[in-house]
Amino acid sequence: MPHLQFELNKKVSNESKEEFITQIRESFSTIMDTGTDHIAISIREYDKYSLTIGRANINDDICLMNLDIREGRTIEKRRKLALKYMEIIKENFGINQKNQYITFTEHKGEDFHLVEKYLATWQSGEDPLN
Repeated sequence: MPHLQFELNKKVSNESKEEFITQIRESFSTIMDTGTDHIAISIREYDKYSLTIGRANINDDICLMNLDIREGRTIEKRRKLALKYMEIIKENFGINQKNQYITFTEHKGEDFHLVEKYLATWQSGEDPLN
């Protein structure tokens, strides 16, 4: 059950969030070769000066991403997802890609729990809830 966390130092509309969530979920499913029902997404909005990246101007919009995923994906898949998410953030929220930062944290499948079960180790083409 990936938990995809997005922190922004700006407020965005609910309509923007709705489109964003759809794009994030679909991109994860396609790139990471899995279903969608187990994907958790958090969007946290902070005041302008509550997030920063050393290379950005203090007044810039920032997006920090923490992506908790099951282990087993290649660096190529993770890189493809990172670049896609940076593009989605830029398109939806107007945040320059140089002002975005992504951290992947990998876990065993058994670290992710839903009411039905815990998840197994990732396998290509899976739908973990079926």
